[in-house]
Amino acid sequence: MFRAKRRLGRRVLSALALAAGASAGAVDDFDMRSADAVNEGALRFLEAPPAAAVHHHQNRVRITPDSLRSGWVELQQCHTHMDAVPRSQITFREGYVRGLGIDTFSGIGRAWVEGPSVQLKDVARGARLCLSAQTRALRDAGNGYYNLSHGPYMRKFLDGYYPMHVTLDIEYPAAQLRLLDVSPARQPGLAHDEAPGRVKLDTHFEGELRLLFQFERR
Repeated sequence: MFRAKRRLGRRVLSALALAAGASAGAVDDFDMRSADAVNEGALRFLEAPPAAAVHHHQNRVRITPDSLRSGWVELQQCHTHMDAVPRSQITFREGYVRGLGIDTFSGIGRAWVEGPSVQLKDVARGARLCLSAQTRALRDAGNGYYNLSHGPYMRKFLDGYYPMHVTLDIEYPAAQLRLLDVSPARQPGLAHDEAPGRVKLDTHFEGELRLLFQFERR
């Protein structure tokens, strides 16, 4: 979960997004639209990207032969075009992450690992952060089937959702797994390319996005 907070008097404005997935920003960093135009949570894919760059959440996931036994996969994650906030954090579910480390960052005053989270201080508009870890994200569904879930991804401020860009690149052992299904399905604003041992997804959207990849053991 990515959490950002900014205090205005006694009121705390918070923006939430998940796991390790998302972004949020302070009130002065959003392109605030009229109340009628703000997305209130329904998932909507954007056929054309926004004119200005928005928070880009990039993931590279590697499923190894050992992942089929353990459920642990390798993760490399980058956040670019981040929103400006004084304090924020990227959190992972306790017990579902190990080897969490910060690879690079820029436009951020301070970044450090604290338990199953990455803590950020003084994030400037357009900041960048890359991290790596292992996550227990692959689930054995039984009878030779496996599920890989990602999300929800979101960019939220108060009760409104704003555009976000997500790319996901998954590598898997083609000799042992066959990709059966990707959900949501390919559609305008959501592209994914498949090849033996690899699937890539690219989308711009508003709302909350949950991704599910289903595999079958060969």
